[in-house]
Amino acid sequence: MKTKKMLSLLLVLTLIMSALAGCSGDKSTESNTKESNTTSTGDATPSEPPVTLTVEVFDRGIQGQPDLNNNTWTRYINDNFGKQNNAIVKFVTVPRSQEIDQLNVLMAAGEAPDLAFTYDSATVSRYAKVNGIMQLDDLLAEHGKELTNYLGEKVLSYGVFDGKQMAIPAKRTALAWTGSFIRKDWLDKLGMPLPTTRDELYNALVAFRDKNPGGVDGVIPWGLAATGMNYGTGNLFESFWEEQSEEEFVTAPSWLRPGNKEALKFLNKLYHEKLISPDFALDKTMQQADADVTNGKVGFFSANWDYAFRQNISDPLKANVPEANFVPIDTFMNYEGKYKKIAYNENGIFVFIPKSSKNAELAIKYLNWMSSPEVLFFLQYGEEGVNHKMVNGIPQVINQTGDNMHTVYLNLDYTLVVNGPELGDPEKNIKALASVFPGLEEVAEQSYKINTTDAYTEYFFDTPNESKIKFGKTLGDLSKQMTDKLIVVKPSEFDSLYDKLVKEYMAAGGQAVMDENVKIYKAMQAQKK
Repeated sequence: MKTKKMLSLLLVLTLIMSALAGCSGDKSTESNTKESNTTSTGDATPSEPPVTLTVEVFDRGIQGQPDLNNNTWTRYINDNFGKQNNAIVKFVTVPRSQEIDQLNVLMAAGEAPDLAFTYDSATVSRYAKVNGIMQLDDLLAEHGKELTNYLGEKVLSYGVFDGKQMAIPAKRTALAWTGSFIRKDWLDKLGMPLPTTRDELYNALVAFRDKNPGGVDGVIPWGLAATGMNYGTGNLFESFWEEQSEEEFVTAPSWLRPGNKEALKFLNKLYHEKLISPDFALDKTMQQADADVTNGKVGFFSANWDYAFRQNISDPLKANVPEANFVPIDTFMNYEGKYKKIAYNENGIFVFIPKSSKNAELAIKYLNWMSSPEVLFFLQYGEEGVNHKMVNGIPQVINQTGDNMHTVYLNLDYTLVVNGPELGDPEKNIKALASVFPGLEEVAEQSYKINTTDAYTEYFFDTPNESKIKFGKTLGDLSKQMTDKLIVVKPSEFDSLYDKLVKEYMAAGGQAVMDENVKIYKAMQAQKK
């Protein structure tokens, strides 16, 4: 009897041990699988608590915007980067309108997020100067190979200060800036071709004034506002500028460039011949210029490269004047036979890691992960059929409400390594830009290409110009006042007034800014040798 009991007990114990061994085997397999998965995508150990990576995001105050820490895009980030790296990505909101002030406060308190950013290179340079941000060369070499390959040497060079990589600039894929547009339907009525030179444009403006092909009350050949970006002068000035060395061109104010006086004299001539908006200097909000264009009174204007196709212009214009047809033109040719015009630099926002960060390695890994085509595509366009639809091979964003909302074009507040569409091909990127103007895609694409031809970019100084910081606003305001005065002054008084105003400008800080530009430029050139 005892023997039977002992055998029964041994049998039960054997079964229990077998079951436990089986369970243990399952857990071991599961643990190994998890560990294997983690090792393949990150260095975190599953048993460790997740690390919190903090990342700045702009709060743009858009009506109906989702929780900026819990939406379609942040969940994708945490599901596809966070979980794979045993991390939680937490977004620190900063008001867009106060970003520099707020960033300065966070930096001073040692509470800035692990990944912070700004569009202001001078701010980054100042942080670098006081040793407030990390040097990134070694981190990029070890953990940012895909990121480095994606951005390329040229883009990364904008984040180099004093010979060291202190910031990661985003790649700007949309480089066109200014553009010029003319009423082709007016030209067709007059039997005139699209103007390709300044003289041909002048002849067209005179014909618009004298023959009024639109039959409007108060025709305005050239729509101009208070020397702003839109309804400005486009690349007119570049067509007058004469040859200069690089040092002269990048260090001196435009007021001293050879040919600048002649450009303003030309505008003065147009004003007195009633070829530009008579009250342009009073139109500081562009409301009058917008009204004149959409009511069909304007024959030509210069503005942002896509301004003529935007809904606030194209829709009311078509409603008021169905036959109206603004097309982009290149008409301001310079002494070389080129159409020089400014374009955006290849860099966008500057991303940096504060010295207070304890997660620098993870931060670079995050940017490295983000630089892959699949990640960028999802963050910009989301899921097909839900967040975008494909039209002629180009994704078009849909369903931008609630959790799916983009608070800014193509979600650039979450895509820190790129500004602009990124479809892996420059031609596709241009088509993506043009696709936001339904029915005008072809002409918008043409405008983009025109306005990136013969383009130059603003010179990048790797050290802040303290004189520019001190006198910049005063000089900017003074430039606008000078331009307005010189356009309307009596032609007989133009030369003396120009010389007088430029002298005052240089005394008001222009000379100090130029001298410091020269000093920084020479130091940068010496560093290249």
